[in-house]
Amino acid sequence: MDKKIYFFDTTLRDGEQSPGCSMNKREKLLLAKQLERLGADVIEAGFAAASEGDFESIREIAGEIKNSTVAVLARTVKSDIDKAYEAVKDAKKPRIHTFIATSDIHMKYKLKMTPEEVVKRAEEMVKYASSLVPEVEFSAEDATRSSTDFLAEIFDKVILAGAKIINIPDTVGYMTPDKFYEFIMEVREKSKYLDTVTISVHCHNDLGLGVANTLAALKAGARQFECTINGIGERAGNAALEELAMILKTRKDVYDFESNIVTEEISKTSNLLSSITGVYVQPNKAIVGANAFAHESGIHQHGMLSNPETYEIMTPESIGLKETKMVLGKHSGRHAFRDKIKSLGFDLKEEEVNEAFEKFKELADQKKTIYDSDIEVILTRGINGEDDKYKLKRFVVNSGNTISTMASVLLDIDGKEVEGIASAGGPIDSAIRAIEKCLDMDITLEDYSLQSITEGTDALGYATVKLRYGDNHYLGRDVSVDVVEASINAYLDAVNKI
Repeated sequence: MDKKIYFFDTTLRDGEQSPGCSMNKREKLLLAKQLERLGADVIEAGFAAASEGDFESIREIAGEIKNSTVAVLARTVKSDIDKAYEAVKDAKKPRIHTFIATSDIHMKYKLKMTPEEVVKRAEEMVKYASSLVPEVEFSAEDATRSSTDFLAEIFDKVILAGAKIINIPDTVGYMTPDKFYEFIMEVREKSKYLDTVTISVHCHNDLGLGVANTLAALKAGARQFECTINGIGERAGNAALEELAMILKTRKDVYDFESNIVTEEISKTSNLLSSITGVYVQPNKAIVGANAFAHESGIHQHGMLSNPETYEIMTPESIGLKETKMVLGKHSGRHAFRDKIKSLGFDLKEEEVNEAFEKFKELADQKKTIYDSDIEVILTRGINGEDDKYKLKRFVVNSGNTISTMASVLLDIDGKEVEGIASAGGPIDSAIRAIEKCLDMDITLEDYSLQSITEGTDALGYATVKLRYGDNHYLGRDVSVDVVEASINAYLDAVNKI
């Protein structure tokens, strides 16, 4: 049997569906290029029919990625598949990934279709997709709560229709490793053609078993792992790519398989995703957590000084970490800055480097210590704002424990200056209320959060705002040493998206 494991990264599709993890086109392209450097065999760039923004992002990624297959998700609906094809047709290696639910509960309550109708639809749409691109993947949504007899039937039909990859997803994270192994083996035994194609698995982490179930599927014959960076994704997320890759590398005595993953790029990829989304992994997260290669216990420190292998089964270098760090500050030059951003995994044009350097200098004047996370934020914020309808000109906040908090915010709205003044319980609340007085829009603030990017009282504040306008939600983000400024600009970022 094939000893090669193919990594299918769905960070840009399933991962982006995590609450608070939406990305714009520039951020998606930046991450896609890093996933290519990481060695992902397949990059699922998005769901083309979901929105025009998603469609444009997929099309741009398809035009830029050279080595990885670019996949696009589509329901077994002709209009979805047409949209998917238009988005991915210029890719060097295009793939349409089409799916339909196969469990009784999904067919009855969601699709409102009979099993016979589901089989017919899947067969017809896989055949149609196969006429457009050389590689089609078929997924049976909620496969692990489906009948194995029904799965064998539908898999055989879509394979004959042209599907080259069959995905058996544990959509709701229901399986346990032993049961998943038995389930896949049973489907293989009942299917005539499943062993003629690549078997893929997509394991969700609702019970914390995403990685364990993926490895059980490997034993049952699966050769494509569908996973995400940092394990992000719907609900509790997906199997984490970095964990699977390092298990294969560290425990070759158990898993004698090869992959194209360049593990030295893992840390850069994880940090880039966190910087883009503002969703950071917990310190004790396997492989990429801040404490994964940190030792505080005296006994551990003594052992590490004697021989690192006493407490580390992997080296920091194996995931791209360095034991020594270059500290950047306001006296650093452009060459040192360029080397730093290269070491962080960014590939920028010269004009982008120059603009980022100026922003770095501005930040260095405000902060005593510049951390890697600060630089990543500078780089991932991009060159935005010139074409925004709503821009912040200035704000003034008067606040104290013996006076009422008052905020004045001056906005540039399509070239016209509009000022709002409001009083509230605190500086951020006052500033937001002042903005609302400048706008002629029925907006509801659904959620607001603020967190520090690095250590210290001068840390960058990362503000996230979720607004509801009509039936849609819009996410705004910004960072600044001044948390009021970050909050105002995050609010305006969401308004500009509206």
